[in-house]
Order: sequence, then C-alpha cells, then structure tokens
Amino acid sequence: MELVVTRKRKNIQKRWNVALMLSMVTLLPVVIAYTFLVLNHDPSLVKLTERLLPMSLKHPLGTDHLGRDVLTRLLLGSQLTVGYGLISLLIAVIIGVPFGLLAGFKGRVVDRIFMRIADVFLSFPDTIVAIVLSSLLGAGIENLLFAIVLVKWVSYSRLVRSTVLTERQKDYVIIAKINGLSSGRIMIKHILPHVIGNVLVLASLDLGKIILLISALSYIGLGAQPPAPEWGAMLNDARPHFQSNPQLMIYPGLAIVFIVLLSNLFGDYLRDKFDVKKEVGN
Repeated sequence: MELVVTRKRKNIQKRWNVALMLSMVTLLPVVIAYTFLVLNHDPSLVKLTERLLPMSLKHPLGTDHLGRDVLTRLLLGSQLTVGYGLISLLIAVIIGVPFGLLAGFKGRVVDRIFMRIADVFLSFPDTIVAIVLSSLLGAGIENLLFAIVLVKWVSYSRLVRSTVLTERQKDYVIIAKINGLSSGRIMIKHILPHVIGNVLVLASLDLGKIILLISALSYIGLGAQPPAPEWGAMLNDARPHFQSNPQLMIYPGLAIVFIVLLSNLFGDYLRDKFDVKKEVGN
C-alpha cells in the first residue's frame, strides 16, 4: 500500500514539474516577442525626462532611474546572464569530460595526477575560488567566465571518472579490448554514451548555480559592468533606489529566481528520464 502511494506521489510530482516547466518555456517566447515587436526600446539610451515612470502600455514594467525601459533590459539581460552561464558551462563540460574519460580509463599515473589537481580545486568552495580569481584578474565578464570554468570543470571530470571506473570493468569493454579496438574508440563509442546522461543532469542542475554566481559577482562589481543590462549589475545599479522604487530590484531578482527554478525543474526531469541517482547535482 505504501509503495503504491509513493509511486502515485512521484507521478504527480513528475507531472507537476513537467507542466510547470512547459508553462515557463511557453511564456518566454510570448514576452520576448512582445518586447521586440511592440516596444523596440534602446536598453542603454538614457532619457532623464522619462525616469522612474510607472507601468504603462509603452513601458509594461516602467522605467529605471535613467529612463531606460525595464522590461527590455530584463529580456536583453537574459542574453547576458543566461548566455554567459551556458557558455561557461559548455566550456567546463568540454574540458572536464575528456579529462574524466582519460583519468578513469587509463588509471595509474594519469589518474593520480588528475586526482591531485582535483583535490586542490575541491579544497575550497566554488564561490570563494571564483571571487578570489575574479579579484586577481580584475573586474569584467571575461575574467569572471574564466574563473567559473576554472572551478567547474573538475566536477564533470570527477563525475565522468567515477562512471568510467564502473563501466570499464564490464564485459562489453573487455570484449572490445579483446577484439582489438583502440582505447580512444572504446572510450568514445562504448563508454561515452553511458556518461552523457549523468553529464546532462549535472549540467542542467549546475546552470542555475552558475547563473546565481554570475549575478552575485556582477552585483558586487566583479562581473558585467554598467550599462550592460545584466541582472546582477541591474540589482547593483538599482540598490540606491530600493526604498523609493523597490521594483527596480524586485524585477531582476524575480528573473533570476525564474531561470534558476526552470533549470532545476529541467534537471529533475532529466534525472528521472535517465534514472540517475539523486546524488548527482548535490
């Protein structure tokens, strides 16, 4: 009886997650199309005569303290915040997966060297390392992306390595070796497909963390610099006006929550689809 109830709860949760994710994905194109086809505002153009205007058909979310349309800046900011997050995530995966394959499949010296490098990066929290590296390299989104890639690639390498260590002992890998297949072909053709599911789940869950990291470091001045409409920079820019016009900070904050929630829901969906253990992404 308890098992049936648990299964029903899981099915309801899955359906709820999928429905919420689809509704969010459907809403995004509508809002984006409305902004670019109807509004057509310059996100960086300063109009002091239109500063701090309330909501209207021309400015659905009003204007900021420099007269710029808030909705346009929010949507263009998604290209920066989410776009930079995807770029850094993709680079981290491209670097991390091959290292993990080599370390897990070759073992011995390669594995020992990799584990020592991984131990160095994992000795400190990602956020602290990213802040220190961004401070040393200087403010700017390029330096921030470099710092994020430097702290994130290790997670994918360790995940891939642990999967490869399990897979290389199975019969199909042993048979492939007996048939004379090269190590590279075995890793790419036979082992990599077993790794992709875990990597996709971790990447989808990691995207929200990276977006939060980009926004947080931009908020303290280490990431995107004004007048770029990046969400963290928008939060920092609106901070002096929080008491009089709190919506200027609420809107980018809600946008960050929206995207992080969407990435987490998508990650949960992939985790159930690929039947990945719950430890992935924690």
